[in-house]
Amino acid sequence: MTSVRATGRLRAWLGGTPHWVTFLVLAVALVASALVSAAVGQLGVTLTDVVGTLLAGAGIDTAWAPADDITAQALWQIRFPRVAMSILVGTALALGGAAMQAVFGNPLAEPGVVGVSSGAALGAATVIVTGATVGVLGTAAAAFVGGVLTTILVYVMARANGRTEVVTLLLTGIAVQAFAGAGLAFAVFSSNTSAREQIVFWQLGSLNGARWTEVALVAVLTLAGLAALLGWARQFDLLALGERTAGHLGVRVERLRALSIVVIAVLTAGAVAFAGIIAFVGLVVPHLMRLLLGPSHRGLLVASALGGGVLLCVADIAARTLVTGADLPIGMLTSLIGGPFFFYLLRRARSSQGGWA
Repeated sequence: MTSVRATGRLRAWLGGTPHWVTFLVLAVALVASALVSAAVGQLGVTLTDVVGTLLAGAGIDTAWAPADDITAQALWQIRFPRVAMSILVGTALALGGAAMQAVFGNPLAEPGVVGVSSGAALGAATVIVTGATVGVLGTAAAAFVGGVLTTILVYVMARANGRTEVVTLLLTGIAVQAFAGAGLAFAVFSSNTSAREQIVFWQLGSLNGARWTEVALVAVLTLAGLAALLGWARQFDLLALGERTAGHLGVRVERLRALSIVVIAVLTAGAVAFAGIIAFVGLVVPHLMRLLLGPSHRGLLVASALGGGVLLCVADIAARTLVTGADLPIGMLTSLIGGPFFFYLLRRARSSQGGWA
């Protein structure tokens, strides 16, 4: 009886039966895509091997476990960290996009417009070009710091008279991105061949070489960001009624906006630091979830987290299978999806205003 009541409260908290069904479908799709992602690749692994390895790792005896240790070691050390990283990065980027659209009331907003990606790229490129022996984690740390500092800079520069206008923020973001792009171009120009290849590869986005230590760091940042955003979900709903109305209802709009941007920067920079620049996930996923579930942010954030994980997991499968023997840049694939979708949103917005039909 207690479990039934708990389930009922959870369903009500998430928005009722339609939301519950959507979450269930997304969760099933996430598990299925994760299993398939772990199975595909140059090393021949079956779904049975994947499931058997997971069960064996949980201490459950099963006949599905791989016959040789090489397969199990390859799964635990290479495939599983990559799958986990793809899910976490997709989740972080989608959550950042959902929060960005909430605090600025614009369905076309996404984390990249505040310069977090370009700042992270510049931070990583600076470390690569200088030849500092900091390792992968050091480069990721530089990218994280660069992304967060760039976002804070954009927000501070966009404030005027104690308020932050959406248009001003977007234009400031464009200006800062141009400056970061110039710095990145100079880094590429002044680097040697090896460093140049690292920078270009990092800019294109890749999940290759993910390790459990990196997964753990991204997981901590993503879960903390999710918890914070869910705590503000009710305030996001009130903010959708308009800044003045939200203020009358007790929402401290600028404080909420500033804290949200910090969380967005941490989520996005944490993802970009280990996976490189992966565009449009923060735009596409939250918008699709809003079309399915409506504007309530509690359900929207949960659905965006699941949907982002599914999208990037599927994109990673495509990156490893579309060209035999090659690992395509995952950022390129998401841009191929997100570019046309962004153009569709622009046309849709113009049509709804009676302008561009």
